[in-house]
Amino acid sequence: MADFEQAYAATSAHQGGYVKVPIDRGGETYRGIARVHHPDWDGWRRIDAMRRKAGFPRSLGRSAPLQVAVRTFYRQAYWDRFQGDALPDQAVANELYDTAVNMGLRRAVRFLQSSLNLLNHDQRDYPDLIVDGWFGDKTLAALDTLLANDCSGEALIKLMNIQQGARYVEIMAGDATLERFARGWTERA
Repeated sequence: MADFEQAYAATSAHQGGYVKVPIDRGGETYRGIARVHHPDWDGWRRIDAMRRKAGFPRSLGRSAPLQVAVRTFYRQAYWDRFQGDALPDQAVANELYDTAVNMGLRRAVRFLQSSLNLLNHDQRDYPDLIVDGWFGDKTLAALDTLLANDCSGEALIKLMNIQQGARYVEIMAGDATLERFARGWTERA
């Protein structure tokens, strides 16, 4: 079964620290958690208190309670919501988790579901899934079947990455100011 700590470590390498750049739509962000999207996250209270002290923002990385709050947030908001501990393949779990953190949970699950549909041998292995972005028993069963038959999630991960890359291109085509993220985004796709 997949391990959250491995997925968390891999994705955390992309998340950075404290950022407050006016041109970034996410606004104030810490370790990838945007205040505009998660204003009630407990970590913001800690960050606001630390902001008034010397050494900010470097001091944030040394705050053990803040780092626990970050890890807890990611586990609850992403990993647990797609039953990460039940996934039979660490590489697939890492990909699903990273995509969920970067593009949203439902979009990541839709990428997974549509990829599973493409790999089911015309529904001989398992029926097509409804691509709705909800990770439930049918999605998990299809994933289990695919991995039992193919013994590797490599094709699945490639199909998910193709969709992720296509989404990045679509985003940048719609707003050229976001092209500044192209190199970082392609590292993730």
